[in-house]
Amino acid sequence: MHLHKYEKIWLIFGVTCLVVFLSIVGVSAFTNDHHSPAGGIQQIDPEKVRETAPFNEPGVKQLDEDTYQATIIAMAFGYEPQDLKVPAGKEIIFKVASTDVVHSFTIDNTNVNMMVVPGQVTTKSYTFDKPGKYLILCNEYCGTGHHYMFTEIEVTEE
Repeated sequence: MHLHKYEKIWLIFGVTCLVVFLSIVGVSAFTNDHHSPAGGIQQIDPEKVRETAPFNEPGVKQLDEDTYQATIIAMAFGYEPQDLKVPAGKEIIFKVASTDVVHSFTIDNTNVNMMVVPGQVTTKSYTFDKPGKYLILCNEYCGTGHHYMFTEIEVTEE
């Protein structure tokens, strides 16, 4: 096989650019201590969600003076618990698990939007600035009763 002079130049240039690009990405990921998302995922048996801590007691718990944990179970056409109350101005760590199929956990008018996959614990922290009621929706089609899958979280003054 014979390559023309210009083909060789462009081939060398392309391979060199690829090697430089991958080297830069690799070195920056290593120096900034980046990991793949799968490294931090907590696994859970979807058939034993209600028996596994902290999902054996879903609800809101105070962890320290400025941090609360909201443990929520997503299931066919609903979330458990139905009533959630958290204080404004405090960090809320949401831990969500699914007992059946893929759901989402989206709090309207916030940047909380998580995929809830069976067998995984999904975690996100958020601090509500203003008190009020916020709508929680499932944006992932999960069956014929999907449109009934919503609840509210009430954010109260301290």
